[in-house]
Amino acid sequence: MSELVLHEHRDGVLLVTLNRPDKSNALSNPMWRELQAVFESAAADDTVAAVVLTGAGKHFCAGVDLADFANADGDHPYASCARVVAAFDKPLLAAARGVAVGGGATMLFHADIVYVGESLRMRLPFVNLGLVPEFASSYLLQANIGAQRAAELMLTAEWIDAARALETGIAARVAPDEALLPLALAKAAEIAQWPVNALRETKRCLKATQRAGIAAAFAAEDEGMRRQAGSPENIEAVMAFIEKRKPDFRSLVKPKA
Repeated sequence: MSELVLHEHRDGVLLVTLNRPDKSNALSNPMWRELQAVFESAAADDTVAAVVLTGAGKHFCAGVDLADFANADGDHPYASCARVVAAFDKPLLAAARGVAVGGGATMLFHADIVYVGESLRMRLPFVNLGLVPEFASSYLLQANIGAQRAAELMLTAEWIDAARALETGIAARVAPDEALLPLALAKAAEIAQWPVNALRETKRCLKATQRAGIAAAFAAEDEGMRRQAGSPENIEAVMAFIEKRKPDFRSLVKPKA
């Protein structure tokens, strides 16, 4: 295993760090595989009571590395990794600062507690790419913050700063960037002092009513992505990005006879 995903055991707390700072921690195919392996190991290790997920450098995660995404052989490693993270049965805390976009944002919705730095800039860039949400975010975001607030953030694809993340309930607390990780680690240490099986069972109770919704969201998102990936809207969005222009989605709509 390379060092694209770092993990350090700190007295019951596993610190997991996305470690590709030169690419704003954009998720490559090897990173998906390593992240899955780390979460599987943490779930099986009774000496790990809680996990803190963060990103190296100035940014949490810029989302999927589009240059690498299409290069997977067979099933894409995102699919299995996302389900492992969703099923993780111990307390998961996140410390996110800087950019958190796409998968780098939706991954956060699987954390039980999210702390953000003052520099946070989050975005759910799915409709503006002619795509649909992923990582079961279409269910989890509204389960976490309410249907109306989730719809506004998903359907506008607006940028979300730290104050907005706190106001909507995406974040539990905002901290100065330099104090963010110490805050998350201190809270994780508070949690990790308790019996690991009690923590597991409590998280099971907290998540029990969400399991069916998460599974349904994965299925619906997979189906929607199959329809939209490579669609005229998706192609127009990508071409507009490459050509550094505003996309023209209206020209793709055929007027009714």
